[in-house]
Amino acid sequence: MVTQPAKAVILLFPITDSYEQKRREEDARIAAEGQHPIDPTVFWMKQTISNACGTMALLHALINSDVAFAPESPIEKFIDICKAARPPSPPTSTPTCTSPASSRRPPRPPDVDGTPVTEGGMRLLELDGRRVGPIDRGECKDFLKDVAKVVRNLYVAHTASMHFSMIALCGGPSPDA
Repeated sequence: MVTQPAKAVILLFPITDSYEQKRREEDARIAAEGQHPIDPTVFWMKQTISNACGTMALLHALINSDVAFAPESPIEKFIDICKAARPPSPPTSTPTCTSPASSRRPPRPPDVDGTPVTEGGMRLLELDGRRVGPIDRGECKDFLKDVAKVVRNLYVAHTASMHFSMIALCGGPSPDA
């Protein structure tokens, strides 16, 4: 029922003590061991304003998709300022924006779920402004199915809460075009 192609998914989920502990452990593991290299064209920025999670997720989704903005529009100017202010390459309620990104880097050890990594192809990235940087969630063969698997295994499976919301940024050529 989701219009294809889906370009990004924004997930709003409850923050629990258990989630926070897992997040800290994963961030420490990534800092110590690294992860699959992130394509340097992927835009990620740190969330510095509390309760701005939805806005951050929407910005990550829009900036990393091929959405075109009117030249000199306020959003285009804001994006230009953000891109100019970020470091040259990204460091290797919370919304998570996931989007596919091409990977032109060598493979790494198997993904978190044990799936072997193959060279090239698309990678599923989690762009959460509360994290240390973009999080590589593995090879992406079918974007929406792969997002659903990550959401189910990393978020839904660890809580009894029903307070989740997920939206997709979709688009393509207009049927009238």
